[in-house]
Amino acid sequence: MSTEGQHKFRRELGLTDLTMATLGGIIGSGWLFAAQGASTYAGPAAIVSWLIGAVAVVILGLTFAELAGMLPEAGGVIRYPHYSHGSFVSFMIGWAALISWAGLPSIEAEAVIQYASSYIPGIYSIGQGALTAIGLLVALLLVTLFFLINSVGIKVYARVNTPLTFLKIAAPVTTAIALLATSFHPANFSLAGGFMPFGWAGVFSAVSTGGIIFTFTGFRPMFDLAGEAKRPQHDIPRAFMLAMLAAGVLYLALQLAFTGAIPAADLGHGWAKLAFSSPFANLAVALNLPWLAIVLYGDAIISPSGTSLTYAAAVPRAFYAYSGNRHFPSIFRRLSARGLPTPAMILSYVVALVFLLPFPSWQRMVGILSGATILTYMIAPVTLAVLRRSAPQFRRPFRLPGASWLGPIAFVIGSMIFYWTGWPTDGILLVATLIGLILYFHYFTRQRTPATDLRRGIWLVVYFLFGLAMSYAGSFGGRAWVPAPWDTVLVAVASVGFYYWAVAAGGGSELLAEAGQVAAEAAAVEDAAAGSVGD
Repeated sequence: MSTEGQHKFRRELGLTDLTMATLGGIIGSGWLFAAQGASTYAGPAAIVSWLIGAVAVVILGLTFAELAGMLPEAGGVIRYPHYSHGSFVSFMIGWAALISWAGLPSIEAEAVIQYASSYIPGIYSIGQGALTAIGLLVALLLVTLFFLINSVGIKVYARVNTPLTFLKIAAPVTTAIALLATSFHPANFSLAGGFMPFGWAGVFSAVSTGGIIFTFTGFRPMFDLAGEAKRPQHDIPRAFMLAMLAAGVLYLALQLAFTGAIPAADLGHGWAKLAFSSPFANLAVALNLPWLAIVLYGDAIISPSGTSLTYAAAVPRAFYAYSGNRHFPSIFRRLSARGLPTPAMILSYVVALVFLLPFPSWQRMVGILSGATILTYMIAPVTLAVLRRSAPQFRRPFRLPGASWLGPIAFVIGSMIFYWTGWPTDGILLVATLIGLILYFHYFTRQRTPATDLRRGIWLVVYFLFGLAMSYAGSFGGRAWVPAPWDTVLVAVASVGFYYWAVAAGGGSELLAEAGQVAAEAAAVEDAAAGSVGD
């Protein structure tokens, strides 16, 4: 992808930096709130929800690992569908991606404020479940700080983020060990309705709207920073697998510890009524572990701040990539002398501030962002299959085993997770995404995009309309005209058909010229880096 001017991204991120960027995205506000969020939907069976979520995200993420190793560039999540299906599909996926990404620095800043409200009065209203005017002002200042750090340069970001992530990991590990060792009550797994008080519907809802998918899909920044990796083809797949293994074990331990540590009195009104404003910290105080509460209140500043810092670096790369697809004005494709997408960073900062207004709490924003995020990830297995067919000559340092059957499984999993998000959240997201369709046709009439790009994307429009109809008619917050479990079965079966339709629609030699250039440059960078290591 060409840039405006002569400046380029600087390749300064190693394996440790990429792994820490991935963990930095995964271990943020999610670990502070998601255990309680999942429990309110699934009760003790939230542990099953975490397993489902981990497996789903690993399958989806491994398709990205092959793509990012083959085509490492800034904002790759938006660029890959451009190579497989052209401008229309990449526009729509990019539009959903921007919806999901733009609010991420803001939601992490809100998490800092919500936890701090336990010892700083007046910044969060428990009754309204939202930040106060003062709290919003503090969140605004935090978001500003995160973007200012990233404005210095990617090397400074790495120097700040890597040690910060080590600190972030220490707190949840300490919390899980402390609660399991001192306050674990096996009887909690059978109280207030038994192990699965809300049935499988609750287990599936916890995956989508309890914060699990929001937490695990924090791996995305690594792929957006791929254009700044020293050895992208070598390090990106390894960094993803290392980070997901560590995060999966940690989050399962945290859910187990949270469920077992809740005092029986707090379960008197059932799992759905759990409402700790600062879940793990409130538990530590109730269990007479003041030292742990101090650790948690401190980490409630460090963890979300580190994640927000990561997304403040990643989101501008997404705007940069969107401009690279010619869907944004060319000014957002400009890089500074330090290799920074400065105009895109300014736009990202403004949008992050705007997101604070309609969603002034972690809980209100997490469902919207999770649903939009999963829409963008589902294109990866489709793109992978298309490029396997149309560009077999590209170097693939990591080649996903069993992609022919893992691809449709990944697409089906993504479809079901989005469906489980439920109505009306799905409706809001799909209407917002379809607004992008209107914007595209305005763009199409001005840019004279090839009609073949429209034909390659018909499946996506039909898929969105099907998702909207099923969400309204199904049992996850909808009218239940299609009862459980047949609604989930119908979504799964239909998604298999959509997957093969999407794969068949992709491809075209005119799409591969730019991708071939990116692949060749990545291979050259990799060979040069390997040579310097050998010397």
